Amino acid sequence: MPAKRIVVGTDGSAQATMAVEWAADEAARHGAPLHVVHVVDDVALGMPAVAAEARQVLERAEKLVRDRCPHVPVGTEQTEGNAAFVLRERARDAATVVVGHRGAGGFARLLAGSTALQVAGYAACPVVIVRGDAGAAGDVVVGLNLYGDNDAALDYAFQAASLRRARVRVVHACPLTQLLLEASRQDEALRIEQGQAQQIDRILSPWTKRHPHVRIVRQIVRSHPVVALEEASRQASLLVVGARGHSALQGVVLGSVSHGVVHHAHCPVAVLPLDTKA
Repeated sequence: MPAKRIVVGTDGSAQATMAVEWAADEAARHGAPLHVVHVVDDVALGMPAVAAEARQVLERAEKLVRDRCPHVPVGTEQTEGNAAFVLRERARDAATVVVGHRGAGGFARLLAGSTALQVAGYAACPVVIVRGDAGAAGDVVVGLNLYGDNDAALDYAFQAASLRRARVRVVHACPLTQLLLEASRQDEALRIEQGQAQQIDRILSPWTKRHPHVRIVRQIVRSHPVVALEEASRQASLLVVGARGHSALQGVVLGSVSHGVVHHAHCPVAVLPLDTKA
């Protein structure tokens, strides 16, 4: 079965160019075609100068992909409307949707915490928000919720690590243990962490069996999830979080954790819908 296409939104800005580069590399890793989308406001598209610039944006993006990854099949699309709506529609038959952290022109509102999170929160496939050092090597970091559904995030993280020949760094944040230590209750804090380590091993067991060649780093951090993941992202090639509800991190898209991660991560962030398998 042919690989599903990867969709990337662009407006020609520096951030969008980084997104196109990341998407091209990802398409090459998966042997998938790449579809580049440029969205223009309905009114603006009727202006000759805007229409000409839109064509140039797509031509430059297509050339970038062909020069960078000549074996990746690439198609382009110019359309009008709302960027978030268009990308959510394209996500219906995509493997991944890729967007820049910030945009301009047709993607002027594609800022972390607004349109980008609207796409990530409601898309039918994983959405990667490209930010930080998008080309850096490093671990694939995934946030773990001991009491939620981690399957989609772990599946994506292990497959991404396998393709990159990288480690998976599993991060579980537990602010409670720090509070216990500050209250001089060290024995209780250590007991909690030992129990959590055992839970983590049980959760990871199916993935370690499926991916025996992927090295794993288990990390229990005595801090808030945003702080823990932001710090872990400094040496990461990709940060993976669940989209909403009881996923890898609770309420990632609509809650404070998601906004903190997407605003402060030092690498691209992959946001997965709850029921997605990569």
